[in-house]
Amino acid sequence: MSTRDTPEQIGDLPRIGRPANSALLAQGITTLQEVAAFGRRRLAALHGVGPKAIRILDEALRERGLEFEE
Repeated sequence: MSTRDTPEQIGDLPRIGRPANSALLAQGITTLQEVAAFGRRRLAALHGVGPKAIRILDEALRERGLEFEE
């Protein structure tokens, strides 16, 4: 699947860009709860998930009272 075929937004996730969405979908991640459980370090290791995407996800998690599990 090319990133061109990846949706701009997935589930309750904020808009983080198609490459990051593609990386999350490849891991079966479609919700903020799953992002939190996956953890910041593991996310950062995924191809397509950069510092900006992690920052946006972190902000969204905090808004919902969640945080990355480490």
